Amino acid sequence: MDFSLTPEQHDLRLRARAFADALLPYEVAAEESGGKVAPEVKAEVRRLAQEARLIGGNHAVEHGGQGWKMMEHVIVHEELGRITNGLWWLMGGGYNVLALGTPEQIESYLLPTLAGERADAYAVTERNAGSDASGIEATAERVPGGFHITGEKWFVTSGDHADYLIVMANVIDGSNRLPTLFLVDLPLAGVEIIDDPTFTHVFPDGHPTYRFDCVVPESAVLGGPDQIGQGDAGQHAWFVEERIHIAARCVGAMQRLLDEAVGWATTREQFGQPIMDFQGVSFPLADSAADCVAARLLTYQCAQMFDDGAAPKLIHARAAMAKLFASERAYVCADRAVQVWGGRGYMRRNAAERFLRELRVDRIWEGTTEIQRLIVGNALVKRGVSATLAVDTRETV
Repeated sequence: MDFSLTPEQHDLRLRARAFADALLPYEVAAEESGGKVAPEVKAEVRRLAQEARLIGGNHAVEHGGQGWKMMEHVIVHEELGRITNGLWWLMGGGYNVLALGTPEQIESYLLPTLAGERADAYAVTERNAGSDASGIEATAERVPGGFHITGEKWFVTSGDHADYLIVMANVIDGSNRLPTLFLVDLPLAGVEIIDDPTFTHVFPDGHPTYRFDCVVPESAVLGGPDQIGQGDAGQHAWFVEERIHIAARCVGAMQRLLDEAVGWATTREQFGQPIMDFQGVSFPLADSAADCVAARLLTYQCAQMFDDGAAPKLIHARAAMAKLFASERAYVCADRAVQVWGGRGYMRRNAAERFLRELRVDRIWEGTTEIQRLIVGNALVKRGVSATLAVDTRETV
């Protein structure tokens, strides 16, 4: 299998790498301010992303996006993964489900979001519905001219800065509960943030908890009335995309961790020699180098399968594998890097320490490690071992 980049992809990697490198100097200041950055820094990040043509990779060119294939996504997210404090998040963009909108919704939401004039946030998770999205309790009951949405949503990333939310709720139709995505403009009476907790990692945006007791018009249904009950399909596509992105960022994180840890270990001397000469230091880094290459190959192959049009369920399983392996091994790599740095590795100004906190969530969000294992296990049974492990990206069983 040939993962050689085309000239266009190579140029994309260079642009993404230059963008990531430009953000590195802001990391420590963001850490010391709890993730918050000055307005001029936000504007600069956005400007750099626009200049590098990195905004809206998951959307069509005619909508203001880049129209990337999944391989291009992986190339970019691998570079973004080298940055701590989530600073790359400030580049902006729009969730992929916005492309499912009606022409009017695309005009009112997607286009201005990609242009940086609006900001979205995805409201799915609930107190009792995390990995099991079927447990969502938020409801949308028909009222004259629209829907009455009630419920509570947790971990609404960027919900403290968004001017509209993409909300998953069950439309009540007799005894049926039809999962549906809604576009909810803010501010709106009956929509409020009831908690805005701090988390282990430092991030430029918050992950607040929202309470809904509001009425939205019929036009708020993402995709129009025909899409009532189709919310799971859109969410599923989002999960697959996000899992591949996470895997790619974990690969990038391992690359930076190894670069900095090896650089330190070859210059730091103890007992009259570089600590890299001690197998207790070099062997764990060698193991992480193997993990990094394996995770990269797995993620790239998954992206290639996606672009080649392999069976969706097969891609689902392979994306789960990529996220599972890359997120688990990246965290181990961060732990090893902290150990190599010793006391310096425990300081927040050290990238290894920041990654140790940040990479932990990659084993949780967009489906926990345990959920990924369930997906892969089910694929082994339902799709078969041969298909699940297939190397040939043309496999469509």
